[in-house]
Amino acid sequence: MAFEIVATGKAVPPGRVTNDDLAARIDTTDEWIRSHTGIGARHIAAEGVACSDLALEAAENAISMLAEKTGERIEDIKSGLDLIILATTSPDYTGVPSTACVVQDKLNARNAAAFDITACCTGFIYGLEIAAGLLSIAANRKRALVIASEILSHFTDPDDRSTAVLFGDGAAAIIMEKTPCPNEGVNRRGLVQSILAADGSGALSLYIPKGGTRNPFKVGEVLEKLPSMKMDGRAVYNFAVRAITETIEKLLKADNKTIDDIKWIIPHQANARIVSAAQKRFGISDEKIYMNIEEYANTSAASIGIALDELNRAGKLQRGDLILLVGFGAGMTYGGSLIVW
Repeated sequence: MAFEIVATGKAVPPGRVTNDDLAARIDTTDEWIRSHTGIGARHIAAEGVACSDLALEAAENAISMLAEKTGERIEDIKSGLDLIILATTSPDYTGVPSTACVVQDKLNARNAAAFDITACCTGFIYGLEIAAGLLSIAANRKRALVIASEILSHFTDPDDRSTAVLFGDGAAAIIMEKTPCPNEGVNRRGLVQSILAADGSGALSLYIPKGGTRNPFKVGEVLEKLPSMKMDGRAVYNFAVRAITETIEKLLKADNKTIDDIKWIIPHQANARIVSAAQKRFGISDEKIYMNIEEYANTSAASIGIALDELNRAGKLQRGDLILLVGFGAGMTYGGSLIVW
């Protein structure tokens, strides 16, 4: 029994903000942003666009891909979904209802259980493992829709140079199917190794300080600005470099593989310098790592899935390829997956 990714999709808002656009209103330059992050632009959702809107578009794209691949009716694929798992830190509503339930209704996926997870930038990795686990424990479950959708522009202070340049909006989706293929041996397929981890001691290195039960809004309170993300950039950078190298090492050791066995490494697109530090540690060539941070910036939970969809639609993923996904984010969470395509 294997847990294979049988379709992918993404959704990126058409609104594009370049580094020069930001430099026109805050104290920064295109050269500074590129040299410190590798980012050249980011896509920002229009006013009125919610997390579920991007999630729905990404999900529809994945469902359409599967329909083209198998010849199934789109309506049958939707009604046949057993799970909808949505990773986000920017939901439609605060806690109730889950954004996954909003998407389930819009898809008319009446037979699917639906819930959100909050693992920040590692949300896509967590979602894959949760989907495989839930598919494995019930014989009648066959397919899961895993979505990661973020509109972080709603939680970023446009005047804060340390965060405004980093984040973009976007969504990604995959359909995972339980298949009769083996998940061991030379003919194995699907998700074969996974690591999920966290270091809660760094929880306040990246957080939104107001609006939850720790520091709630009060009746009559007047805010000068909307609550936005606060980040200790140095602490996050140091954690991320350690997390990405540790995760790669553990995944390779767990599967008795070396970097040479990996066809593609898809890291969370947070900062090109973080990925570069890991490359030096393992001696990884540029050709083995897929990066799209220059165009999309950091789309949090959606970033790995967006990159995976781009690779898939470009025909760069071949059956049997060994792919390594690695994520890290606020919480602090981190983890990775080895997948045989």
